[in-house]
Parts: sequence; C-alpha cells; structure tokens
Amino acid sequence: MSAVDDIRDGRTSLGIELGSTRIKACLIGPEPTEVLATGSFSWENRLADGLWTYPIDEVWSGVQAAYTALIDDAERRHGIRPDTFGAIGVSAMMHGYLAFDASGELLVSFRTWRNTHTGTASAELGELFGVNIPLRWSIAHLHQAVLDDEPHLSRIASITTLAGYVHHRLTGERVLGVGDASGMFPIDPATGDYDARMLGAYDAVVGERLPVPVARLLPAVLPAGAAAGALTAEGAALLDPRGGLRPGIPLCPPEGDAGTGMVATNSVAPRTGNVSAGTSIFAMVVLEHPLSEVHRELDLVTTPAGDEVAMVHCNNGASELAAWAGLFTRFAAASGNPTTDDAAFDVLFREALEGAADAGGLLAYNHLAGEPIAGLVEGRPLFVRTPSSALTLPNFMRSQVYGVFATLTLGMRVLAAEGVQLDRMFAHGGMFRTAGVAQRFLAGALGARVAVGELAAEGGAWGIAVLASYLSEADDLTLTEYLDQRVFASASLVTVDPDPADVAGFSAYLDRYRAGLAVEAAAVASL
Repeated sequence: MSAVDDIRDGRTSLGIELGSTRIKACLIGPEPTEVLATGSFSWENRLADGLWTYPIDEVWSGVQAAYTALIDDAERRHGIRPDTFGAIGVSAMMHGYLAFDASGELLVSFRTWRNTHTGTASAELGELFGVNIPLRWSIAHLHQAVLDDEPHLSRIASITTLAGYVHHRLTGERVLGVGDASGMFPIDPATGDYDARMLGAYDAVVGERLPVPVARLLPAVLPAGAAAGALTAEGAALLDPRGGLRPGIPLCPPEGDAGTGMVATNSVAPRTGNVSAGTSIFAMVVLEHPLSEVHRELDLVTTPAGDEVAMVHCNNGASELAAWAGLFTRFAAASGNPTTDDAAFDVLFREALEGAADAGGLLAYNHLAGEPIAGLVEGRPLFVRTPSSALTLPNFMRSQVYGVFATLTLGMRVLAAEGVQLDRMFAHGGMFRTAGVAQRFLAGALGARVAVGELAAEGGAWGIAVLASYLSEADDLTLTEYLDQRVFASASLVTVDPDPADVAGFSAYLDRYRAGLAVEAAAVASL
C-alpha cells in the first residue's frame, strides 16, 4: 500500500521526544525504517533562581509546534493530514524533578537533569543504598528537598520525569518505561521494578518528613511493549488544539532519551553500546555481568526491556562546540561571505582532520554546567594553551571536538578497567552528520570500533516511534529480536576502526586534560 493509505488508515507510529535543545516529532510507516514526516521546535533551558529549568507552558507550546510541523510536513510530502496513528510514544530528557500535589498542580519549577545542587543528598543515598546515586536522579532531587525542608513537601503526592508528565497529560496514566524509571530510583533487575529493599530503607530514614511512603510518589514501571494507556480527548486537544486528532490511540510506555538512543542504535543486547551527543553526552553499555564494585563515574540503569546498563553521563556535550561554530559563522557573514550553520560545521570539522593527533597542545573545556565526573559543581567554559602550543584552526577545532569526548572517556576507562567488553559501539547525534570526523575521533578516544547508521540524524524521536510500533509485536518477539529482524536487518552502517595515531594523540590530550582540571576548578572558584 502507499504511504497515503498507511497515513489515512493509521498504520503508522508517532514518536515525540523532548530533547535538551529541540522537541522533535517523527512519523514512521509499517516498515519502521520508513520515515514519513518530521517536525521540530527549538528551545533552551534557562537558569532561574540558581536552577536549570524549562517553563512548563513551553513544554506544551513546543510539543504543539513540533506536532503541527510534522502534520504540515506530511501534507507537503503526501498530500494528506493525519488524524490518527497506530500508536504514539513519548520520550524526553531523563532524570530531574517534577513534583505535583493531589490535584495535579506543579509544586515547584521543573528541575532538569543539569542541576548539581544535590550533592549532599546523592552522597547520603549512595551510602544508604550501597549503589551510586547520581546528582541528577529524581530521588536525589527529592531527598535534597527533604534535607532542605522545602515547604512544598507537605503537599507532595507524586513525582515523575518530563516524559512521564507528558504521557500522563495525554493518557491519564501515571506510568513510566523501566529505562526512564531507572533514572528516578534504583531498579531491581530480578523484578524489573523499584528495589524493594531500598524503598524500605529510604522510608525508614525519612520517616514523617514525607507525607506518604516514597513508592506512592513514583510512577508505575512498565517494560517495552506493555500497554500504557490510550490518548484521551483532553490529550488529543493538547497535541492538536485545532481539533484534527482523534482520541483512542494506544501509547507505549514513556521512555527517557537514553533508552530511545539505545533503540535508535540497536544497542539493547549485552556487549553492545551507544554514545549520544547533544547538549549532554552519555554512553550506554549493556552489561553481561554485574560490576564488581560501585563507581561514582558509572550509573546503573536499564534498557527499555529491563536489562542492566552501565551509563556514563556527562552534563556537557556539544553546546560549547556549537557556540564556537556560531562565532565563525558570524565572522563569515561579517566578512561578506555568509554561510549556513551546517556548512560552517562541515568546514570546521574537516579542518579538524588536519590537526595534530594531540591537538597541538591545546585544551578545550566544554563545561557550561557542573560536571560530576570531573568533580565540578559548576561550569566555566575554558580554552587553554601553553606558549609553546601550536594555535592553528585545525588544532583548535580538533581540541574542541576532543573536548566533547574527554569527560566521557574518563568514565569509559573506569568501565574498561572492570573488564567490560564491547562488540560494537554506535554513535548518534547531530555532530556525527559530517561523515568521518567526530566518528573517527570518538573511535580514537574509546579505542573501539564506532558505527554510525543512516537513521542516526532522526535520533530519539525515531527511537520512541519504533518503541510505539513494537506494541503490536511484543507478544511474539523480544525487543532485541524485533530490532534485529524487523528494523535493522537491512540497515546501512558505516563503521570506523580506531586509528593508532588518533588513539595515542587522544591519550596524550586526555593526560593534559586531567592535569588541567585544576585550572577549571580554579576558574569555578574565582569567576
């Protein structure tokens, strides 16, 4: 059948992902690799009263704008405006803190994953649970609010992530996919639910400082493929205020951007992993065996199917790199030779290929926000060099790209020391669109093969659309089988082996980077 027939008859899946800088919508057909339409909306977090946040009203104006752009794109491409879908999925930035009272009123501004004010809570919980509890996890945010005796706690009835919030407004169901839930509170791999021992330990410590046991505050946990409710009339009006969308569409469990990144790169089986680079950068490695000890650089989360994953999460990704690219784009325009952002990135990335393997002695710190792996509670972007370094455009650009990967590599080396092995590492995110540059440098940083797929640019919005399409197949196939047999069987991948010169050069860069973290810490203290 034609795409028009598939759209008209609802044989499609819609994915919506609320990322750090863009809200994206992606419509796929019965063949999951067939992208029928896309839409997006740009937004930025802001620092308000010392905390990183997004206005809650902008969540909905942004979702509506991305959805409308997708509908308009479908009409341009196929001559039809969809009014129904086979399934819908919602994904968003993981972690953070959205707290509500019993009537559904938001009690405090949305506190995103980027906030690092939860150090005391994180340390206390890590000692109590015997596992690493990152600063950005929802339970760390909640416990910090308890320690600070915040007044909203007397009214608190539920907490959730951004994906869980949007899903609840669309369906009325207070649920969360297990991958996203694993960034709220530790998951017991044996049950696929929140760890009962840790829930009890937390209640014993907190006592009456919370009005209800912590389990009652958390959304219910669901694995990939489970029914997670249907679009209500109110939810349809939220997505499409013009009234063109019919209710009753099933939704898959809402997931975090880490989970959709695993799906989008077919990295849900043991010995597979992926790197996602955007405002933040993180690596996910599916484990064969439990780790031997607790590491503060590593988070233990799960795939959307519930398998245990070691996550290296860095708060700072490609934003500082993009700011420098914007500077060069403006220079081109001021010189009378205007260029597009994408063209500027392409030129600058290709310059990086000509740089010295160790970036010529230059160092770039991309820390706009605090970086727990580096021991930094706040960020100060820095570009540093010695008088003897070689300040050239190729070296400068290579140092900036290396800077995106440096903190991530600190965490990945901890994982390697645990003896964790990888058969394949996939990369996705906008910085991998310029073929053969960021991918090559990441392979050198990790000392491992790195693959980029033809669907990497669609990212998590496509990944959650695939999870929505899996709803109709979950009774017959595991998620791994579905991805291998129905989605990636004929996928085109470009794989790069690490270049020995890049491996040695990046290692030298990382040694200087470690030493220079004292400069970064001094900048935080002084500026």
